[in-house]
Amino acid sequence: MMFEQLGLIGCGLMGGSFALALKKAGLVKRVVGYSKSPATTERARQLGVIDAQAPSALLAAAGADIVLIAVPVASSEATFQSIRPMVTVQTLIMDVGSTKNDVVQAARRGLQDMVSSFVPAHPIAGKELAGVDNADADLYRGCQVILTPTEVTRADHLQRAAEIWRALGSRVVQMTPQAHDTTFAAVSHLPHLLSFAQMNAVCGQSDGENFLALAGPGFRDATRIAASDPSVWRDILLSNRTEVLAQCQLLRDQLQMFEVAMQSADQAALQALITQASNARAQWRMSAIA
Repeated sequence: MMFEQLGLIGCGLMGGSFALALKKAGLVKRVVGYSKSPATTERARQLGVIDAQAPSALLAAAGADIVLIAVPVASSEATFQSIRPMVTVQTLIMDVGSTKNDVVQAARRGLQDMVSSFVPAHPIAGKELAGVDNADADLYRGCQVILTPTEVTRADHLQRAAEIWRALGSRVVQMTPQAHDTTFAAVSHLPHLLSFAQMNAVCGQSDGENFLALAGPGFRDATRIAASDPSVWRDILLSNRTEVLAQCQLLRDQLQMFEVAMQSADQAALQALITQASNARAQWRMSAIA
């Protein structure tokens, strides 16, 4: 499996890492890149992430047999629409977005009759530091990649997409776009929201700086992802807001049970709630190790 040319649209951490990984695995001969910021595209060329710069998404896709869309999810539809004239039935198109229902709908509108070439993908990988300077050829090694094909996705493109990610060292999982968004609202999007809120709650207090000066590993672990890219997470939370808000309500229900137990000084109820969480976390950790 060898691709003649990767059209990389979005030369940041995720897109840049994919290009480097393909090169390292010997799966692509040439990478043509485009980013909204010309400085980013030039930096990607200097770092060897891409081999040539394109002045537009359309020209990045020109002549490419594989295209990766690595832009904020809110920009997906415009990007799909812009590359549509260069897409053929042989072109494999993937994305790396953290939400899938909205991206699939954007692809339907933007790619129109070429939407069968699109294989939606979500690699569960990343770093706290974004940008092409942090691109890493091994970013996807050992991570899970969720593929969410639609009823019109071509079987051969789906198979090739799975083979690519496996060749990069990833574990491939397949599910529907809806199941993906429900799942990741619970285990990714809500945790990020909580981390943002927790930092704001502490820093918004008059003694917030003093509190942070005394914070230990537990607080650092709980708020690590609060340092994530604000614009990226603004788009994710808004695009998947129905599912995230449903998870917020479930969390409120749990918080209320803890609050009631504390307000009534109910030791047995409080310990039962903590024990339930502790056991579930321990079992999940062991299954992950296995």
